Amino acid sequence: MNEARIDLLKKYIEEDPTDPFNYYGLACEYVQTKPEEALRIFKTLLKDYAEYLPTYYQTGQLLEAYELEDEALEVYAQGMILAKTQGNNKTFQELNSVHQNLLFEME
Repeated sequence: MNEARIDLLKKYIEEDPTDPFNYYGLACEYVQTKPEEALRIFKTLLKDYAEYLPTYYQTGQLLEAYELEDEALEVYAQGMILAKTQGNNKTFQELNSVHQNLLFEME
């Protein structure tokens, strides 16, 4: 965890609380050291900035780490729908891949 980067991201959030990238960056910084806080931020992003596509992959990965497989599958599925809507085939493929891998692991 890089405290300077965290402080900078928090400053950016104060300056522009409508930019989802700053929240996403902050959550990514917290994944290793404060995963509960990271998950809280990711879930807030999914609720408040549902169109911010990068959130779906990272949230699903963290949910998997918490062994919340069904919730992770749902997040991946929602992300795939959004990726198709946005015409983002690369992200669709990435989400589809982790979704399929998780289904396979759950069998």
